[in-house]
Amino acid sequence: MIKIENLQKHFGPKHILNGVNLEFKDGEVTTIIGGSGTGKSTLIKCIVRLLEPDGGKIIVDGKDITHINNEFQLAKIRKNFGYLFQEGALFDSLTVGENVTFGLKYLTDTPKSEYAKIAKEKLALVGLKDIENLRPSELSGGMKKRVSLARVLATNPKVILYDEPTSGLDPIMSEIISQLILDLKHKLEVTSIVITHDMKSAFEISDTLAMLYEGKVQLAASKEEFKRTQNPYVKQFIEGSANGPIQMKISN
Repeated sequence: MIKIENLQKHFGPKHILNGVNLEFKDGEVTTIIGGSGTGKSTLIKCIVRLLEPDGGKIIVDGKDITHINNEFQLAKIRKNFGYLFQEGALFDSLTVGENVTFGLKYLTDTPKSEYAKIAKEKLALVGLKDIENLRPSELSGGMKKRVSLARVLATNPKVILYDEPTSGLDPIMSEIISQLILDLKHKLEVTSIVITHDMKSAFEISDTLAMLYEGKVQLAASKEEFKRTQNPYVKQFIEGSANGPIQMKISN
């Protein structure tokens, strides 16, 4: 479905993506790992064209979307994607049900009379019931994350982009979110692209893992190959070792 070829993105003199090559296969979970500032979020923002790449290609269903600037065409492309933001990005002024259906007005032709039914269905998919009239302030962190995911599902995307889906959650809720990603993969047959630092989750959910470092993909392979790799950058990262070629600067 999605093929990235020699993708480039820089901010001023700093090259964040410096020749990224990667494929995302239909119906699979691909997890992107790497340290902070290695370009993981930049990559998925380029895929949905929230950022415009400075070079290379992004090919979706055989079509190069890299330099499309027409807002109508971009809107058509983005309808295929659902983006789960790291912080959830719920609107405190809206109820849970209104949050879930917020995108329907802008991304679909769904009649407003269907909104309540859709909210109920999508919340049930993420394991939540009878909370449509609550406000985000009344929810736990894990519930907010699942409501945000229900909002992503409301528009029936073909691809879901997860930006740190287990960030800030306790180990039990992190496991619930990981299982939810797998459940949605099987039930809805969606393609999933996940950014995470959570290696336990990454090995549980992934068909393919890819590690970014210094603007390039160090390795893209199955989780079995990742566990066996002798690539020093990948090995240091998945082992969480302070010793290795990846040097962390600690400020005094």
